Amino acid sequence: MSSKGKKKPAHGNTIALNKKAKFDYHLEEKYEAGIALEGWEVKSMRAGRAQLKESYVIIRNGELFLFGAHISPLTSASTHTVADPTRMRKLLLNRKEISHLIGSVERQGYALVPVALYWKRGRAKLEIALAKGKKQHDKRSSIKDREWKRDKERMMKNART
Repeated sequence: MSSKGKKKPAHGNTIALNKKAKFDYHLEEKYEAGIALEGWEVKSMRAGRAQLKESYVIIRNGELFLFGAHISPLTSASTHTVADPTRMRKLLLNRKEISHLIGSVERQGYALVPVALYWKRGRAKLEIALAKGKKQHDKRSSIKDREWKRDKERMMKNART
């Protein structure tokens, strides 16, 4: 289920973004995946205590897992469960989507990168992207474009006043 032409998640529903992903990778196809979570993780995510920095998606036994995402447990969490903030979490996709992603990663050299974590109809969803790594000169040109855009906005703002 490629999200080409679909709406992006609303900012009010966003839990965490991986801003570094756009800088480090050329994002090509995006997919929406469900996540298998425990109760304390859902509560922590509702409190906004999740981050996707340094996380990535791995393939193991024909299944996709989110690895390295950090969900901090709440201080009021239950004492009878052991909270592991960086445990591997299974991603839920259709078999057809999984086989397409596995084929792209293994044969074509793509990486699977988590881009955004958000709520959709009360369920936590993860937006993952098929990505190719950027070279150093690509990153420099991204920085140059971003700075030019910022300078252009400043000039337009000063010209109006």
